[in-house]
Amino acid sequence: MSDTVRPVFHGFEQIPLREYAERAYLDYSMYVVLDRALPFLGDGLKPVQRRIIYAMSELGLNAGAKPKKSARTVGDVIGKFHPHGDSACYEAMVLMAQPFSYRYPLIEGQGNFGSSDDPKSFAAMRYTESKLTPIAEVLLGELGQGTVDWDPNFDGTLEEPTWMPARLPHLLLNGTTGIAVGMATDVPPHNLNEVVSACVRLLDDPDATTRDLCEHILGPDYPTAAEIITPRADLIAMYETGLGSVRARAVFEKDGANIVITALPYQASPSKVIEQIATQMRAKKLPWLEDIRDESDHANPTRIVLVPRSNRVDAEQLMGHLFATTDLEKSFRVNFNVIGLEGRPQVKGLKTFLAEWLRFRTDTVTRRLKHRLDKVERRLHLLEGLLIAFLNLDEVIRIIRSEDEPKPVLIQRFKLSDDQADYILETKLRQLARLEEMKIRGEEAELDAERDRIIATLDSKAKLKKLVKDELLADAKKFGDARRSPLVAREAAQALSETELVASEPMTIVLSEKGWIRAAKGHDVDAASLSYRDGDGLLAAVKGRSTQQVAFLDSTGRSYSTVAHTLPSARGNGEPLTGRFSPVSGASFQAMASGENDTRFVLASSHGYGFVTRFENLTGRNKAGKAMLSLTPNARVLQPAQVATGEKDRVVAVTNVGHLLAFPVSELPELDKGKGNKIIDIPKAKLGTERVVAVAVVAPGSTLVVKSGTRTMSLSFKDLEEYLGARATRGGLLPRGWQKVEGLDVQ
Repeated sequence: MSDTVRPVFHGFEQIPLREYAERAYLDYSMYVVLDRALPFLGDGLKPVQRRIIYAMSELGLNAGAKPKKSARTVGDVIGKFHPHGDSACYEAMVLMAQPFSYRYPLIEGQGNFGSSDDPKSFAAMRYTESKLTPIAEVLLGELGQGTVDWDPNFDGTLEEPTWMPARLPHLLLNGTTGIAVGMATDVPPHNLNEVVSACVRLLDDPDATTRDLCEHILGPDYPTAAEIITPRADLIAMYETGLGSVRARAVFEKDGANIVITALPYQASPSKVIEQIATQMRAKKLPWLEDIRDESDHANPTRIVLVPRSNRVDAEQLMGHLFATTDLEKSFRVNFNVIGLEGRPQVKGLKTFLAEWLRFRTDTVTRRLKHRLDKVERRLHLLEGLLIAFLNLDEVIRIIRSEDEPKPVLIQRFKLSDDQADYILETKLRQLARLEEMKIRGEEAELDAERDRIIATLDSKAKLKKLVKDELLADAKKFGDARRSPLVAREAAQALSETELVASEPMTIVLSEKGWIRAAKGHDVDAASLSYRDGDGLLAAVKGRSTQQVAFLDSTGRSYSTVAHTLPSARGNGEPLTGRFSPVSGASFQAMASGENDTRFVLASSHGYGFVTRFENLTGRNKAGKAMLSLTPNARVLQPAQVATGEKDRVVAVTNVGHLLAFPVSELPELDKGKGNKIIDIPKAKLGTERVVAVAVVAPGSTLVVKSGTRTMSLSFKDLEEYLGARATRGGLLPRGWQKVEGLDVQ
């Protein structure tokens, strides 16, 4: 068989798979964009919403009617116009009935239509009833007045409106969200009075800028009293481009010692907010809060009560933290991507949006007037024929009685049209009374005047513009209300740091010889008396506060840090530091320190080198630590000695054979890291056997305690003068019997 010959199957079209897939995907994309996800700028409705509203109007479910089961409406919608799932259709219907979802609900629901806590907790359609709200009249009022095009429904048995003849820019009033293929839309709701005011401004001044229109439309207006805190400049930029975001923040007030949240951002769930706050409380990240309660009811739809631990809690600071870490503050994406009058999706700025809608409205009013003009002229034409019949009543009656086919005779005799002749022949006898002629002439005069008014309006752009404006203002007066979402300039919320959220309490941090860490409350803890694991014992204990960092130095001179309050309690054996940090293989932890960032410490090695550094140099977030103290081979890291603020402080270093040297702290350099300078001299011949046991910093008025076994010797600041010398000298020898020094302490 030749390569050019392909098998042909009767009734099937052969196309490449690539072409089929591309065409099918594009067709689906266009369907989703135009017929499902994006709204039409004119009436602001997606097809399913439009069909629900229209089906309800056809069922007679207007605002003054008795509601009917929602299942009845959904059945009509999916059976006549929207052949899709009933649950999706019902959900779209419920959304239009929820006052917390729609700024101006189009449907009035009876029964469980969900709650702001769980919008999808609505009852099944067989249990609920619904009808249209009065403001739905804005969409439907002019439907039968020649204002819209009609298309066949999906099976060609009925017709449905292509769009609704909206008298107001409904898309701006209630907003919408939608996700299509490759694009999305997010239009926030707005206040009716503000939108109409902007429309009137644009009608009066077509050259008005977006900034001018923003004098009328101040910003979105959600169906909640939460504050909109987006800066005005950002809002104007959003309206100019059609893209941006809006931030909304909950409203709270003080009620005695308690903090009461009275309004949540749009679509924020009270139960989720409470859960978010409770999670932080359980994690001990909100020590300022004692309790949280939900006291919401029908009278107070949102009332969340926060109970602080004391009156000293700063409510503004606490709420600022909650705004930054919970749904008490939310950001909403804005994307004015809608289907315009030309039938294509496009992102539109506010001025473009309103100008295009006013063109839609003007065209709708023009179609309505022309439709009415046609009806008036037809009625006048019929009345003209009827008057001819009245003026020649006897002749008309004679023709009707005597002629077999009176219609052509009437047309010929009185020069009537077909419609006029039919109308005369259909006239009832009781309408031939004398008084009827007066009514006809009166109606004719009224219709003549109406025709002149309509023609004058259609022929004058100014009159047409005034009619559109007057109708907008009338609807605003009828349906408009006050703004719900106040616009307030606020500083950006800041989450409090972990240390700010934790109560500052004295703590003693205990490090064991094998690197196990724990913390006990208070500074009067006897670390040596705590229980240790078999083969383990006390290495070091430092005093600090729960909000401070604790730094650890390992045998390679690297430094690691963590916050004190995160350490395990001293009631147990603690936890190994290797679980928190990642030291190099074989390294062990040898020293630690705790203090404020600007606290200074003397860092030293057992070979007698060291320097002064600020505590913040010891801290960092890296689990692998940071290089801090450069060590000579076989040197150990000594416990850091805290420096007091005075320049008269003395650095004291002592070796294991009793050589003790004291010198002013100013002689030691301040470094960020490194080996440092020589503190005390150890002869090279003795480097293998003699080493520095400890360093201490003694301030005037303090006492140095020398530890030798179980015995201690106290040296006052004045006593240290015997051991004063220049840095890097040998120092003095302690008295006989005190030369086996194990450590130093300062009291």
